[in-house]
Amino acid sequence: MTRQIFISQSKGPTDAPLLHKTIGQALDDAADRFGSSDALVVRHQNIKWTYSEYRNEIDRLAAGFLRLGIQKGDRVGIWAPNCFEWCLTQFSTARIGAILVCINPAYRLHELEYALNKVQCKLLVTAEAFKTSQYLEMLQTLAPELNHCPAGELHSDRLPHLETVVRMGTGQSAGMLNFADLCGPLTTEDQAALEERAATLSPEDAINIQFTSGTTGSPKGATLTHLNILNNAHFVAGGMKLTEKDRLCIPVPLYHCFGMVMGSLACISRGAAAVFPDSAFDPVTTLEAVAAEKCAGLHGVPTMFIAELDCSDFQTFDLHSLRTGIMAGAPCPVEVMKRVMNEMHMQEILIAYGQTELSPVNHMTAADDLLEKRVSTVGTTGPHLEVKIVDETGKTVPVGLQGEICSRGYSVMLGYWDDLEKTAETIDSDGWLHSGDLGVMDSEGYVKITGRIKDMIIRGGENIYPREIEEFLYTHPDIVEVQVFGVPDEKYGEQVCAWVQTRENATLTRQQVLDFCDGQIAKFKIPRYVDFVTEYPMTVTGKPQKFRMREMAISALGLAGQSSASRVFSD
Repeated sequence: MTRQIFISQSKGPTDAPLLHKTIGQALDDAADRFGSSDALVVRHQNIKWTYSEYRNEIDRLAAGFLRLGIQKGDRVGIWAPNCFEWCLTQFSTARIGAILVCINPAYRLHELEYALNKVQCKLLVTAEAFKTSQYLEMLQTLAPELNHCPAGELHSDRLPHLETVVRMGTGQSAGMLNFADLCGPLTTEDQAALEERAATLSPEDAINIQFTSGTTGSPKGATLTHLNILNNAHFVAGGMKLTEKDRLCIPVPLYHCFGMVMGSLACISRGAAAVFPDSAFDPVTTLEAVAAEKCAGLHGVPTMFIAELDCSDFQTFDLHSLRTGIMAGAPCPVEVMKRVMNEMHMQEILIAYGQTELSPVNHMTAADDLLEKRVSTVGTTGPHLEVKIVDETGKTVPVGLQGEICSRGYSVMLGYWDDLEKTAETIDSDGWLHSGDLGVMDSEGYVKITGRIKDMIIRGGENIYPREIEEFLYTHPDIVEVQVFGVPDEKYGEQVCAWVQTRENATLTRQQVLDFCDGQIAKFKIPRYVDFVTEYPMTVTGKPQKFRMREMAISALGLAGQSSASRVFSD
């Protein structure tokens, strides 16, 4: 009989115990148990390693980091698309207690400089380039000292904490080490050093910093522990019923919790194989990977699944091995879910919801949930977590009433790196993390996301905080005021719209605004629409009314009737 509740508060199951171990210990457990089974498949780099081979490659890199003097708690950044080097860096830093800093591959100069300095990165592992982003050139722009310093001895004015840049690829760059140079043969001394470091680590240690943009401006570094992300990965994998016999296709980005925790780490927690089809999402290479590797699971946001289903040669791919996976990032239309379940054979596909600060999942549907529950709710409270929905006064509301979603339990982050004020605004004195999302809980504990308190924009699964773009645009000499908000878009869910006030007699154009943004902020943050205004709708107390701007822009742009995304598992 289904348990009925009357107030909007729910506790997840506790029958399966929490894992009280480090990520390195979890890796050893998997390698000891499933050594000859495939662990990592990176198709675009022709990599296929068993668990024994994977652990050896991880330990080689971890030893290289130790030789460079990386200490427990040092921040090591990774700036790259999906690749085997990303995976090795993820687990080798965990092996030695360094804190992995995930840097969005779309970041440009302004964002990269902020991120590296905010958390005081000591070492950065970087790709050469990705799409239109020339990573090495951007680093040389920020730190021209690289051109004349010995590798590993950077002293930069703009990046004062960064000492070492490790570049991928076979090319040579002044002032940088090569990734392969760190991965030498393991010696007995290396193994002893790794074991000595492992003995000093605790599951409660910080191990990962994920940047999540703030409503008041610059991105905040959500700081997560071994215990946070390992257990979240373990329970997500359990929801998918992953075993050592399964292979999970991961076309979502590793820099995000979706790829790193719900993908790569979830596989390690159950001994499954992680399959990466490409450096970034491509529907054809994803379908090819599923068919060739006989994957049981496939992750993605709804737009990814739509793109796969719409491939002209979709019918040529044998997808009968599929049964599960996670769909997240935006609500899933009913017809899309039906097609995914029937045409892609994913009868047990799950919907997940949460946020980076929760490591990241706090709600998930079950493999046998009805279709209606999968498309209208985000499921029920995850294991060892509590969720409540509260009104403006903090009081828990009755079932069926809207309020803010709050969560408490093992997955709550330690806090925002070096930001006690923002941490206190997000996690209250009783340990409840306030999401800023609005939701409704039903009598069975299923939660429906109904909106968000603040004005975050979600474009194609990427979370965009208007204040961050506004503060950047304020640096333009001809802009005196700017308001950024989201407007609906049929393809991406939402697009960025900016209303700009210029200085008197300025002749700024839309293209000039776009050119100013280009190369400085990620492309998905650059406004799609720019309008020049002389005033904004205001409250009686003088606060800008973004909901009115949104309404006016929708009318002026002829966007009425287009869909708009709300947050379902977000960054």
